[in-house]
Amino acid sequence: MGIADHAQWDRGFPVRYLLVQEDEDGVERLWGRCAGVEGLFVDPVPLPREVLTLRGCDPTGPLADALAGPDVSGRGLGDLCVEVGDGERPVQWWTLVDAVVVAGLPHPGDPALYDVVLGAGVIVEERFAGPPVAPRFELFAPGAGAGRCAAVDGLFAPRAEPAPVPLELIGCEAVEPLLVGTQRPRRWSGGAARLLVLDRHSAVMASRGVDLAVSGARPSVLGAGLEDITLADGGGDRPPPAVRPVWEHWYRGAPTEPNQWAPYDARGRTEWLELTTRAWRARSDAPDRTGGEHHLDGRFVTDVPGLYCAVAEALVGPGRYFGREWNAFRDCLGGGFGVAPPFTLIWHDSDVVRRAPAGVTAGVTAGPDGVLPLFEEVVRLLERGGVTVVLR
Repeated sequence: MGIADHAQWDRGFPVRYLLVQEDEDGVERLWGRCAGVEGLFVDPVPLPREVLTLRGCDPTGPLADALAGPDVSGRGLGDLCVEVGDGERPVQWWTLVDAVVVAGLPHPGDPALYDVVLGAGVIVEERFAGPPVAPRFELFAPGAGAGRCAAVDGLFAPRAEPAPVPLELIGCEAVEPLLVGTQRPRRWSGGAARLLVLDRHSAVMASRGVDLAVSGARPSVLGAGLEDITLADGGGDRPPPAVRPVWEHWYRGAPTEPNQWAPYDARGRTEWLELTTRAWRARSDAPDRTGGEHHLDGRFVTDVPGLYCAVAEALVGPGRYFGREWNAFRDCLGGGFGVAPPFTLIWHDSDVVRRAPAGVTAGVTAGPDGVLPLFEEVVRLLERGGVTVVLR
């Protein structure tokens, strides 16, 4: 499907969105084009808080620190990952969101172990049908291991799925078979689709998954020949209202000047990195560039997303993708994303990130060397990959 073929119409307002679906051959098919969308930006529904107990826990790292001292109640752990193994390999992953210690008690069977009562929201990251026959539980806090335990009471409890949040397509010119669906909306569903968001140059700036379950349709407020269509489920990867200014920035066109991400806070910079992923999907098949010098402007690297923004900008240019978190960044260094080692990276004003608060640029665990600040780990990863890093 050619985007340019559908991104224009003879009306007094532009096409801003295309609704498409891939067929079994991977070819995108147009289902509709729209002038507006209401409900694209929504705050996530807060997770219900639950009480869980880590039984027979041998804590390390941040969890051990939280249990040290006489008064442990109320100590926060951040997001705690629970990795469930079957004795041979990990098979399930859960996230205990904003985990807080309620109590730390000696384990009845072994006073050297703990039973740790936590309050947290629970996200199932990945799991099979049920728990393993003899599960093993590993714990990970942000940037470090947190120990292991014999069981986690409450982890496998049934949980209701959150109610879907609708999405309104405003001024939509639907085509078959979506047009048929809008004529009998309560009895029709077309499966999963993608909502392509266009910038003012009619280029795709973002893509979001939606469900084509139409729950309502009516003549559009924007005039004859158009419909306003309600999708019952607008998808779970919608951005929060707080990052709307970043989207408005990108609507003016893909960034061409450096440091345009710098005025935003960490949440806005994170969304900036999300929008660069579309450039990755649309990248050419040109071979990676190697050799030469790249200059990194470190004046605004004050947090983790700012670090990835600055590195990507130095290596492949403004608005381009070169990883948005540690594992993706490491993958990009392996080639296929525009540039590959060997080359020289000159990091100007590197003292800025080194002065950033430790909690803002938290470390990552990288093999036998343990946990280092993220800046040091990035430099070490670059050098191990064949990059000459010059800090100024």
